[in-house]
Amino acid sequence: MDKLIISNLSKTYKYGVKALDNVNLEIGKGMFGLLGPNGAGKSSLMRTIATLQEADEGSITLNGLDVIAHKMEVRKILGYLPQQFGLFPKISAIDLLDHFAILKGITNKIERKEMVSALLEKTNLYAVRKQNLGGFSGGMKQRFGIAQALLSNPKLVIVDEPTAGLDPKERNQFYYLLSEIGEDAIIILSTHIVDDVKELCTKMAIINQGKVILQGEPLKLIDQVKGKVYQKLVHKSEIAEYRKVHHVINEQHYLGQPLIQIITSLDPPDGFTPSQVGLEEVYFSQLIQAHK
Repeated sequence: MDKLIISNLSKTYKYGVKALDNVNLEIGKGMFGLLGPNGAGKSSLMRTIATLQEADEGSITLNGLDVIAHKMEVRKILGYLPQQFGLFPKISAIDLLDHFAILKGITNKIERKEMVSALLEKTNLYAVRKQNLGGFSGGMKQRFGIAQALLSNPKLVIVDEPTAGLDPKERNQFYYLLSEIGEDAIIILSTHIVDDVKELCTKMAIINQGKVILQGEPLKLIDQVKGKVYQKLVHKSEIAEYRKVHHVINEQHYLGQPLIQIITSLDPPDGFTPSQVGLEEVYFSQLIQAHK
């Protein structure tokens, strides 16, 4: 069974910035969501798994293979779409993907041609395969990024903040593509966008300040906070006082007036009514509690 095991992983950068703090995760085949705010340590964890940087402590194994000790072997079964993915704007999609395939060690010309064509079909880019990448939209570039990540049929695929900057239609197309490839490999989706995890992942973890603060199945995690979240329309001048007294997990506006959500196991204060609960409330409640 495909499995990625991360044990006691820690990483500190220069000037004492602790990017990873004793991270422990076990990830099987399918879509796994790693959710956290910007600067939480997500990209540091993804780069470490992808063999692009060393950890200070801990271990990573992929199907029993020591990721840290056998980097070259891991790279043969790894697909990676980083947060910043640069492309050559004056090269066509088919030519650049063919070049990446050669770099991946696919030297048989017939095999390479079949694989490149199949991946362009899979990512819905075959019709524009001869178009230069400089003319691609953001969503098309991300789908090309997935195509290059899938070369050599990887056992592990890492995608880091893949939908940031995409419009709703492009995001939905990307969701569909990721859900398809999640059937055949371990897919780690690293994001700060709650909807990405809500739409795609059957298992997830929340990371903040380098620590995993919650992990499990989204639906079960949502059940744990049901009946504990309440909301109220308030005046802007009251928000600071409510923050002092209650665990305010979210603030938004409704008809021009602030609407706050609190989480409590006690009876709600006067004027608060039960709130609908989703993954957003789980996420925000964890971040607030982590800072208390």
